[in-house]
Amino acid sequence: MANILIIDDEKAIRKTLTEILSYEGYKIDEAGDGEEGLKKFSEKAYDVVLCDIKMPKIDGIEFLEKSKLVNPDVPVIMISGHGNIDTAVEAVKKGAFDYISKPPDLNRLLITLRNALDKQNLVTETKVLKRKAAKSLEMVGNSTPIQKIKDTIEKVAPTDARVLITGENGVGKELVARWIHEKSNRNTAPLVEVNCAAIPGELIESELFGHEKGSFTSAVKQRIGKFETANGGSLFLDEIGDMSLTAQAKVLRALQEGKITRVGGEKDISVDVRVIAATNKDLLKEVDEKNFRLDLYHRLGVIIIHVPSLNERREDIPLLVDHFLDLIASEYGQPKKSVDKNAMDALQAYNWTGNIRELRNVVERLVILSGKTISLEDVESYVLPKK
Repeated sequence: MANILIIDDEKAIRKTLTEILSYEGYKIDEAGDGEEGLKKFSEKAYDVVLCDIKMPKIDGIEFLEKSKLVNPDVPVIMISGHGNIDTAVEAVKKGAFDYISKPPDLNRLLITLRNALDKQNLVTETKVLKRKAAKSLEMVGNSTPIQKIKDTIEKVAPTDARVLITGENGVGKELVARWIHEKSNRNTAPLVEVNCAAIPGELIESELFGHEKGSFTSAVKQRIGKFETANGGSLFLDEIGDMSLTAQAKVLRALQEGKITRVGGEKDISVDVRVIAATNKDLLKEVDEKNFRLDLYHRLGVIIIHVPSLNERREDIPLLVDHFLDLIASEYGQPKKSVDKNAMDALQAYNWTGNIRELRNVVERLVILSGKTISLEDVESYVLPKK
């Protein structure tokens, strides 16, 4: 049920609007001038405000400006007399959602109000999603290796230095890449991800650099590649050790010259992209085996960040478990479960071959299958291998 505040010094207008909107199922509060309206707005959460422009003490424009300081997300619909249209337009420029002329047309009023509520719902949902995303992207842990990674990110992120992230599968290399991007000066532009291991060798060049129509059999239209899509932002090349040598040569040129050429094209296209790469392979060993270019390795590895395995940072496991319990409780809409000491000791002693990814799956499994408190018996039943 939406809460609406009506601010107007004309009692008849307030009464009419209150009757109409109450009939539609809205909860209504009234204020006879801008000062009273601002007081109520500061004390209670409203979904929409209907505000007259010409009022004593504080007029509608001043209320609008002050309301934005209290809560900028609440839509304010201005109510304007016919002689005040220019003022109403000015109010919209200053952040009002819309304006309605007096006497208000019922259909226009209800449509405008519905649109304002839709906007408010979207703002609220966006904030919730951002909070969830931010929480899911937290780098959890107080161990020395994790503190070192956090410190390195703080130093490196504001620069345009290329970063090579190494570590086993499931340790959180993508999370490090996202942190670097979010803390960089490019965070308003996209972070574009490419999993080099998931794309067939014959398609990786098209994926990265795009192609022109007719450049090969299935190229029925022009395609923009990931380098162009990430222009102004960051490009995360995950599992770069699996990239073909031909594609490596083109990536090297893009890094050296800031230019790419689409497959089947002749025109050079300038790109401004920060490349962050990740691999679970020993690239120097791959260089020795002629699978990876040494010059590309040096171009990518200006800064090298190694992410330790979970077995190397067991002291972080209680914090990670608690973090995942929070996330899963939020996702499932259920109370957060607890883990008893014996169960936690068993989780810390377990051999985590799948690293953070495996731990997250295990915690979710325990949440689903256990009671209110996760016990050692639960861990023995649902996690530890059967002897």
